[in-house]
Amino acid sequence: MENTEKIAILQKLIQIKSVNGNEAAVARYIASLFAPYEHRAKVEAVTYAPDRDNLVVTIGDPEGRQLGFSGHEDVVDPGDISAWHHDPFAGEIVDGNLYGRGASDMKSGLAAVVIAMLELLEDDVPLNGSIRLLATVGEETGEYGAAQLTKGGYADQLAGLVIAEPTGLDKIAYTSRGVIDYHVDSIGKSVHSAQSSKGINAIDNLIVFYNEVTAIMQQFDKIDPVLGGLLHNVDLISGGEQINSIPGKARLSANVRTIPAYPNQLIYDTLEKLVHRLNDRSGFQLKLSYSYPEEAIPGRADAPLVKLAQKIGHRIVGNRVMPVGAGGASDASEFLRANARFSAIVYGPGTDTSHEADEYVEVEQFLQATVLYRKLALAFLAG
Repeated sequence: MENTEKIAILQKLIQIKSVNGNEAAVARYIASLFAPYEHRAKVEAVTYAPDRDNLVVTIGDPEGRQLGFSGHEDVVDPGDISAWHHDPFAGEIVDGNLYGRGASDMKSGLAAVVIAMLELLEDDVPLNGSIRLLATVGEETGEYGAAQLTKGGYADQLAGLVIAEPTGLDKIAYTSRGVIDYHVDSIGKSVHSAQSSKGINAIDNLIVFYNEVTAIMQQFDKIDPVLGGLLHNVDLISGGEQINSIPGKARLSANVRTIPAYPNQLIYDTLEKLVHRLNDRSGFQLKLSYSYPEEAIPGRADAPLVKLAQKIGHRIVGNRVMPVGAGGASDASEFLRANARFSAIVYGPGTDTSHEADEYVEVEQFLQATVLYRKLALAFLAG
């Protein structure tokens, strides 16, 4: 495949406005690229919701080992369009950089995987095993697609998994923090502020929770040598109706970034115990809920998949490829729940402009990734 055709595929993906939805259009486009190989590529659309399709594409010999590649189809909102110097949905190329929402996170990685698989089919390369693309919906808002595919058994035959999220090709993330978003709703009793003794201030009760949970979380003080310590941040507090009324409702929302030493269940138990203890006090009515929970990924820097990716990456990019930890969660947290034991790495083209205005990927790096994924797949299956 010519480089101009590879670039055109990425540009087309960026032109599809899959902002927190509409992933079905991405899935349909990718499926159309595999249509000429319908007898050698198994293509499955797995619907999550209307206009939201995951896509699973499998090529090669089903009797051998299976290497998975994953990329998400959704992107975040471009935000204030006036902050962009390049149309976020055009895929414009300027001075060797390709701009657009998703250029880095992570349509360049997804496109590179698709192209590597297409070239293997185009060149009729015999595979000593199979390659499976897991293109997912809803990664930016909770890994919904990865959870659905994992539950459906699509990762149960994997021997290894590469998440094509942006690391820049000179770094491989083999371990990562987990994440828990939680919410505490406080119910009080609203009265006129001139008669505050008759009411129950829902915000006051949240402040009590805030102070106690902050002290408790500071006790989780183990430090991971790669990821650092557990992080707990209260990021949103809202409540009340007007300034002269005691608030009858309030909500606190917090984000926890976990490390392998502290499994998510430990955090759940701690939070639930605190809420239960506070609710035993007079006037307290707190309700705890969660969203976006993902486990931390331990990983090993010397895992065979990490070492192999380092070796192939060095050959392609010419620089040393470093194993690192990742501060954010990815679809790997869901796929690792599958009924199979395998290593997962995060390794893909991109820059540190994800979610920013004028997000971009270097064209040369994107093209390198298409070669890297092909060679990595062949080397993994040969082993």
